[in-house]
Amino acid sequence: MQRSDIAEYKILDKGFVKLVDFIGGDARAVESARVSFGGVSKGAERDRKLIAYLLKNGHFSPFEHTVFQFHIKCPIFVARQWMRHRIASYNEISARYTEVRDEFYIPDKFRAQDLINRQGSVAADLDDGNLLKLYSASLENSYAVYGKLIAAGVAREMARMVLPVSQYTQFHWTVNARSLINFINLRTDAHAQYEIRLYAAAIKEIFVVKMPWTSAALQELYEDKNK
Repeated sequence: MQRSDIAEYKILDKGFVKLVDFIGGDARAVESARVSFGGVSKGAERDRKLIAYLLKNGHFSPFEHTVFQFHIKCPIFVARQWMRHRIASYNEISARYTEVRDEFYIPDKFRAQDLINRQGSVAADLDDGNLLKLYSASLENSYAVYGKLIAAGVAREMARMVLPVSQYTQFHWTVNARSLINFINLRTDAHAQYEIRLYAAAIKEIFVVKMPWTSAALQELYEDKNK
């Protein structure tokens, strides 16, 4: 793999997305498709047309030969949604081996429950000042209890049980382009939770830089479907 020159994307209040390594690209998808019949590159114009043809006709396996490795820092509740994308490799920091840092996601505002979409939320005029005080006090208390349990000799793997899912975690995520396209499609959708949509938007920006032909073909394909 080649080291990435893409900068770290700051997400939420304490999170980030960073591309660590990358192999392949648009050219690798073309090469992988043409090898099926012993062919080679036919020049940029014809190679771009081939990528568009592959995507339009559901021939996705050539895109599995391009691989991205990301370093992610996000709240645990975002990570748990992320890891539902199983065609990938994950290595997450372990709170069994290291003490958890005092890092929790503090939202700018609270959203209200969506009464139509039971798993979603909507913007609302809530008493954010008081609600954020309650929220922050709960985080401070849970972390204080965690520290007291550690000091009392409780194992890290048990002391962590008092911590909320707003705690930040970090992991490496290695994923091929086919699976990454699926992640971007699902997690940039308006029905996805707001917080993971921010991460997916950053991932999409990186994808566009690294695979411009593929991303352009996908954009054109989706525009045609929505006409």
